[in-house]
Amino acid sequence: MKRTNTPLVVALACLLATAACAENWAHWRGPNFNGTSTEKNLPDNFSKTENVKWVADLPGPSAATPVIWGEHVFVSSTDLNSKTLRAMAFDRETGKLLWNVEVAPGLSQDRNSNFASPSPTTDGKLAYFLYGTGDLVALDFQGKQVWARKLEKDYGQFAYQWTYGASPTIFDGKLLVQVLHRNTPVNGRGRKDGPGESYVLALEPKTGAEVWRHVRPSEAAAESQEAYSTPIPFTHNGRTEILISGGDCLSGHDPKTGNELWRWGSWNPGKIGHWRLVPSPVASEHGALVCAPKGSPVFAVKHGLTGKLDDSALAWTSADREVSSDVCTPLYYQGRFYILNGERQTKTIARVDPATGKPDWIGELGPRAKIECSPTGADGKIYFQNFTGEVFIVAADKEFKVLRTIPMGDEGDDRLRATIPVADGNLFIRTGSKLYCVGK
Repeated sequence: MKRTNTPLVVALACLLATAACAENWAHWRGPNFNGTSTEKNLPDNFSKTENVKWVADLPGPSAATPVIWGEHVFVSSTDLNSKTLRAMAFDRETGKLLWNVEVAPGLSQDRNSNFASPSPTTDGKLAYFLYGTGDLVALDFQGKQVWARKLEKDYGQFAYQWTYGASPTIFDGKLLVQVLHRNTPVNGRGRKDGPGESYVLALEPKTGAEVWRHVRPSEAAAESQEAYSTPIPFTHNGRTEILISGGDCLSGHDPKTGNELWRWGSWNPGKIGHWRLVPSPVASEHGALVCAPKGSPVFAVKHGLTGKLDDSALAWTSADREVSSDVCTPLYYQGRFYILNGERQTKTIARVDPATGKPDWIGELGPRAKIECSPTGADGKIYFQNFTGEVFIVAADKEFKVLRTIPMGDEGDDRLRATIPVADGNLFIRTGSKLYCVGK
């Protein structure tokens, strides 16, 4: 009988099991496009010094969420000193800066955000960085540019009252970008040679070449034409769609062609002109969710329908104004939606039954700083942070319970929005000037 080195075999099996369980976070909303990860054994007790594996300095603030693939952590950033937009990569194990590439000049155009708000994404081959200037670049894992596009040059200047902030999405072998904006200029920005077009764009990831471009008009007025949401893929009963929210409506699109399969709206029948949309859609087996702005309800649209839909297409509408979100994209985790309302004086998080829209509970988080970060669900817990970098850990359970609140921000941090991604047993917490890797 051939002898084997049992300890070596066991060690190798453990190593392979660990690698198999480790999950990348390749998109702003994670591997499932709904804010969740299957990672286990995550930390719930840490500080700026306790259970911190490493901390890296960042050259400027940004709302962009880091994305992680294997040994790489990709970060979009501003550089306050040079007033440029940066694409960066860190070693996931050590936090060592691997590269820092200047993509374009610029910093911001308004007081509330900057051009580095969109999160990067990756397919494990290239990393894709998009900025509010319309600069889009693909870099290999060594930081070398493979291709670059200027969307404003190719398709017209963005017409947003604030700053473009939608993140790109990799799905079905395509790089998806949406630009939902005004059809007339605002503050001197926008096409001057004709009406501007809102659109969803699919590019070939290897080359940046256009695969398709779907023009998506809306009946919304003024700022309500603007959306800062991100394309979200979802499959139900064998039908795959790209969910697009904005312009006072929610629509589903064929990922192969971009063609619109259905459209529901509006939550804004009076055509109020300042109802821009920020949260991205999210779906469960019971319907596709869209959060109307400014304290309005949450709506769930039934799956499998086609054409222009009326309100009979709704699975439910939230009845309680506390079940609402003006900015935070909801989380769908372990069979429940978790909806953050970070705008009220007393911030809340609601656990909602996806079949009925009724809350199991609405938990109060207190009169704290505003919350515009979207929640992450993993290891039976929900993680998110507020404007000042206070990290909340809430139990994803039948009863509302705040497990811990941990201050991670620094003096001067007052507008932190980055989601907390999860990968390889670690949390990655971005503050105004630092990136923390936290793990047991």
